Amino acid sequence: MKNQSIVIALGGNALIREGQRGTVAEQFENIRRSLDGIVYCLREGYTLVITHGNGPQVGNLLLMAEAARNEVPQPSLGVCVADTEGAIGYMIQQSLTNRLRKEGINRCVVTVLTQVIVDKDDKAFSHPTKPIGPFFTKQEAESLRQERGWHVAGDNHRGYRRVVASPNPLEIVEESAVKTLLESGDIVIAAGGGGIPVVVREDGDLEGVDVVIDKDLASGVLARDLKASCLIMLTSVEHVFLNFRQPNEQPLSKLRREEAQKYLREGHFPPGSMGPKVQAAINFLNWGGKLAIITSIDKVREALQGSTGTVITR
Repeated sequence: MKNQSIVIALGGNALIREGQRGTVAEQFENIRRSLDGIVYCLREGYTLVITHGNGPQVGNLLLMAEAARNEVPQPSLGVCVADTEGAIGYMIQQSLTNRLRKEGINRCVVTVLTQVIVDKDDKAFSHPTKPIGPFFTKQEAESLRQERGWHVAGDNHRGYRRVVASPNPLEIVEESAVKTLLESGDIVIAAGGGGIPVVVREDGDLEGVDVVIDKDLASGVLARDLKASCLIMLTSVEHVFLNFRQPNEQPLSKLRREEAQKYLREGHFPPGSMGPKVQAAINFLNWGGKLAIITSIDKVREALQGSTGTVITR
């Protein structure tokens, strides 16, 4: 796989760790501590594209918007995704640039604001399931539902939240720009937070939609379009598990695509956590990718060397 491309998807704990408030200083520090695996890949000769999550950051923006809703215009969800994609890209870009200078690696790091096309007829639009933003009382939620046309739902007895659709990503609009940058030797940060969701109108124009796209599924599409050899998804655990956090939990080191699909159907990988990662791996392999790896942020080197992580192959 040397001199081939890898898409590395940074999980949320690369940015905000459990128990933290998520200040800018904390996020910079967390990113700096997450760069060892990226530097290892560069030294091994891989071409790199980095993706990342943005759920807590979008939630914070929406919380600020609600607090100031009588003072400033409300931003659309798509604009919030774009704002956070740029802000997080900046933090990764600066942190990695500084690290590369200290390592003596002369490479440019570039963030590409990425639009991702979804199907306007995706069934997910009629079944919103993804909770976002602040919590509301039942009365506040009902008022917002009537005033703004929001879908709202109860969330773990903590109150009510807005829920939005999460359609499947289809295409990366800026794919050719990412390819051009990679061919120039640059390291690219793209599809942050799953990318900015857009649909194609009948006249061919792109139009933003207030939905969210799963980061791992979008990373798989990006890896497909770039013909990457490997998709690496980094999270808080070293392996994918069967019966996770149960007395009989079982770490999985190697999985065939068919096994992964079987376990996914059986419900071993929840939709809100490991499920999208396993589905993204299966999609990538179905599209011709060679292998996908799921492991923790600090185990990239070991996973690529075959000593840890969950490797999913065709």
